[in-house]
Amino acid sequence: MWGLLFALAACAPTIGLGLGAPSASVLDLAPPATTEASVSTPAPRSIPAQPPVEKKNGTTGQRVRIRIIKKKKIITRKKKKITRPSPPVTANAARTLDLPKEQKPDCPPLGLESLRVSDGQLEASSSQSFGLGPHRGRLNIQSGLEDGDLYDGAWCAEQQDAEPWLQVDAGRPTRFSGIITQGRNSIWRYDWVTSYKVQFSNDSRSWWGSRNRSSGMDAIFPANSDPETPVLNLLPEPQVACYIRLLPQTWLEGGASCLRAEILACPVSDPNGLFPEAPALGSSDPLDFRHHDYKAMRKLMKQVNEQCPNITRIYSIGKSHQGLKLYVMEMSDHPGEHELGEPEVRYVAGMHGNEALGRELLLLLMQFLCREFQRGNPRVTRLLTEMRLHLLPSMNPDGYETAYRRGSELVGWVEGRWNYQGIDLNHNFADLNTPLWDAEDGGLVPHTVPNHHLPLPTYYTLPNATVAPETRAVIEWMKRIPFVLSANLHGGELVVSYPFDMTRTPWAARELTPTPDDAVFRWLSTVYAGTNRAMQDLDRRTCHNQDFSLHGNVINGADWHTVPGSMNDFSYLHTNCFEVTVELSCDKFPHENELPQEWENNKDALLTYLEQVRMGITGVVRDKDTELGIADAVIAVDGINHDVTTAWGGDYWRLLTPGDYVVTASAEGYHSVTRSCRVTFEEGPVPCNFHLTKTPKQRLRELLAAGAKVPPDLRRRLERLKKQKN
Repeated sequence: MWGLLFALAACAPTIGLGLGAPSASVLDLAPPATTEASVSTPAPRSIPAQPPVEKKNGTTGQRVRIRIIKKKKIITRKKKKITRPSPPVTANAARTLDLPKEQKPDCPPLGLESLRVSDGQLEASSSQSFGLGPHRGRLNIQSGLEDGDLYDGAWCAEQQDAEPWLQVDAGRPTRFSGIITQGRNSIWRYDWVTSYKVQFSNDSRSWWGSRNRSSGMDAIFPANSDPETPVLNLLPEPQVACYIRLLPQTWLEGGASCLRAEILACPVSDPNGLFPEAPALGSSDPLDFRHHDYKAMRKLMKQVNEQCPNITRIYSIGKSHQGLKLYVMEMSDHPGEHELGEPEVRYVAGMHGNEALGRELLLLLMQFLCREFQRGNPRVTRLLTEMRLHLLPSMNPDGYETAYRRGSELVGWVEGRWNYQGIDLNHNFADLNTPLWDAEDGGLVPHTVPNHHLPLPTYYTLPNATVAPETRAVIEWMKRIPFVLSANLHGGELVVSYPFDMTRTPWAARELTPTPDDAVFRWLSTVYAGTNRAMQDLDRRTCHNQDFSLHGNVINGADWHTVPGSMNDFSYLHTNCFEVTVELSCDKFPHENELPQEWENNKDALLTYLEQVRMGITGVVRDKDTELGIADAVIAVDGINHDVTTAWGGDYWRLLTPGDYVVTASAEGYHSVTRSCRVTFEEGPVPCNFHLTKTPKQRLRELLAAGAKVPPDLRRRLERLKKQKN
């Protein structure tokens, strides 16, 4: 107990001097017997600018002086010359850590990538600039297009820094078990560390190092051989301390000492309450908070279906390139049928396989809705009785399986992003923007070329067109169901982007390109961003290289970066559906212990966004004589150059922000009808129904087709029309 108290007290901010290495009583982890606890032990290293002298036979000869501590007597002796190959950068072979062939993380990440570790907890011996400061030394952090700004892609020590180090303050006693490193993210430079040492401290003054089990000397850990691949090193013996330092020993020749890192660490109990309570990453909802591979996902969806058979239905919209089914969970009080007057809404996740949070959020959402519907939650009950919800948790299951096998901390930034064929699904939908804009420039819209439901280009329908099976499946899904509202869940940032995603100016990298429904898309995006806890946290730092909080965490997609062939643009131009992209988290593949907090961050936003389908007008377009619904009738709103159409029962939904609108309903063979509709701030869509009368020509066609006689009144009307025409 006293050992634990001393170790805890050493990290307390009110104590001036620490106790050095932790007591053996804490988790039975004692520091090495040769540690000089009261003396800082900076690690010597070979400087890349001064490599070992190479012999003619390609080897180097070195005399290594080793300091041996034995019973407080210091003995210095010479060791025999070591002959070894001399690559551009090497570590001392006598000290290199003996590593197992495959290492897997045991403790969860401390939180550098997820931003749970604040900028103030990171320090360094030096930095080349503010943009290369210690706060940028986070795993998977992405740089901007330009080097030298405030958002570079790693921590980089100054070139003249002889003993560089990056330090992390855990804030309390922590059991450190491993380190994951990357090089510098940059399109202009190549910088990465190839080996490093690790030291620990309880007070940031006295340090002890991680020791090699076989030699008892300071362990040197092999690091990176490229800038992006994460490399994991588990410590020979986990260490309990408050601080951890990474000390680069060697790095790419001609480059700089630059790295990004994540620390694997388990919490240590604090029975005496010497430290502030760590923020709990939890949720009160009893849900399955873990990552699910394909089999586990299918099993969980089946369990939800069995638990709530009256409001759920599982169906598949197709298969991936590898034959994995694209499962959808449908949730409604009448699953399996489109109810007249009820809108269809969807959530899509996993378009990029390595962006795993959206997948898990949809699996959590279906569990939550099932449970709360059974409990009689009025909000959930109203949602599922007034709409039909479709949840596609994994649009790219092949890519996810690749990422899942690597693991949440080792998958990197892009592995698993594409489908098995190497296709980015978010660039794989038909480009309908270009033909629409060309027609607009030629004055052909909307009289010759429609401003909605643009057809697929001929090249896109050819058998040899580069269209992924996952993309084709989603397109056919869109055609079968009259979706009104959707969100596409991604990861890697904290922002909501809305169409258009493609810039109107050819080859422009970014350009504000709004749709005719810009007001609606801004509203939808603001609703999600305004109810997402993480996006509304005023104290959070920027994820990577853009501060979206300056604009309410929403942005026009094309004004961020152009994305030709996006699902958002295609959905808007080919169907009635309004869709936005939600970037859910800085971390694309968060550790499963962070899933409860991510669920709490997004739960209310997911529900509130669905409720926005009630905003606008809705109604049924009917035949005045038969009272039957008219399918494919066009609903046009004055001043908005984008129309929607009715479903097969004649019902429609037109999302609009509050205001007064002049709305026209038209259909082939019918006289158009125009009426005024007012959208208020009251919750619920405003009814706006239409009854259309057939034109005389249409009535004549139908009578002749049925073999009936033409009524006298219709004959007279046709004769008058013929005279007027002549």
